[in-house]
Amino acid sequence: MSLESCRIDVWLWRARFAKSRSLAAALVEKGAIRLTHNGSQTRVDKPSRSVHVGDTLVFALGGRLTELKVEALGERRGPAEEARALYSDLTA
Repeated sequence: MSLESCRIDVWLWRARFAKSRSLAAALVEKGAIRLTHNGSQTRVDKPSRSVHVGDTLVFALGGRLTELKVEALGERRGPAEEARALYSDLTA
């Protein structure tokens, strides 16, 4: 992993979309997340897949479809304010 990328399960955990890394990995392994990187959309099926700043993620959470743009990778799982700074919500 480079400084410009982060594992998708770690990013979901840091951004507080999952309570633990194992729950984030399970969400990814279900194939419930679509990643758009450099204009190419793929269904992510491995938790080790990298996410980069500028990527778009689409997934269902809490019964609704969520679309996000990755704004930062983060360094830790911090408070909610810090987690919200990692993404911008593109959901209408």
